[in-house]
Order: sequence, then structure tokens, then C-alpha cells
Amino acid sequence: MATVAESIDVAVPVRTAYNQWTQFESFPHFMNGVESIDQVDATHTRWHIKVGGQEREFDATITEQLPDERVAWKSTDGPTHAGVVTFHRLGADETRVTVQLDWQPEGVAEKIGSAVGADDRRVKADLKRFKAFIEERGTESGAWRGQVSQP
Repeated sequence: MATVAESIDVAVPVRTAYNQWTQFESFPHFMNGVESIDQVDATHTRWHIKVGGQEREFDATITEQLPDERVAWKSTDGPTHAGVVTFHRLGADETRVTVQLDWQPEGVAEKIGSAVGADDRRVKADLKRFKAFIEERGTESGAWRGQVSQP
């Protein structure tokens, strides 16, 4: 199992950063390789990705969601992965966004990529694009403020 943990500080209030992160359909704007995400219901998403020239689809379940604090998920089919993104208020208009992702690389290319830190670089670059996306907008494109409790 590979683990990636990266953080970035964004110049928006924690509520704005959190609200934007709950808009999964916007992920293709800042996540490299994400073609689309369909929000099936409050806790289920369907991902369409393209990585290393290969297209994949998988489902994920949101396992915990606390407004302005965290969103956790795990895959329910396809590539094995789980993760959490947390939001930490640094000031009135500054938030630290931290992503931790655990995943099982499949195949030789993914195992080599993980070993040389390609997954760390990808998450770091995605967070930089999220920062640019939300700071340029200045406001979220939508919000889901519901709570999902751990089972």
C-alpha cells in the first residue's frame, strides 16, 4: 500500500475551501487525469479517470464528512484506495488543505511510479491547481453542507 500526504495553504476562508471541495464535479478543473466525477447520491460517486494512457472507472463512498473539517472516502470497486482531506483554519482568510491518500498500485508502471514519488508529485500539483482555482474564483461554485458520520 502506498501513502501520499500533502498540504497547501489557500487564501480563502475554511468554509469556502471546504464548500468547493464538496463539489466533486469540479475536480477535473484541477485534478490531472480526472475526466469526470458523477455524484450518484449524498455518499456515492462514480469516477472516470485517465492515467498513463489508460482509462478507468470506479466507485467511491464518502465514509465521513464534517462541514469545514474533513471529507473521507474509500473505493468500493476498481483500484483500491482510501483517503481524507482536512481543512485547518489558519486565519480569517487562510486555510490549510491536507490530503492523505492510501492506495494499492496496480501493475509494474504504477509500482515504479509510486516508488519514485510520482504519486506524491501528482497530489502536490493537484493541490497547487486547487489553490489557483479557488483563489482565482474567490468563492465556491457550490456547497454541500450535510454531515456523514463514520459507520
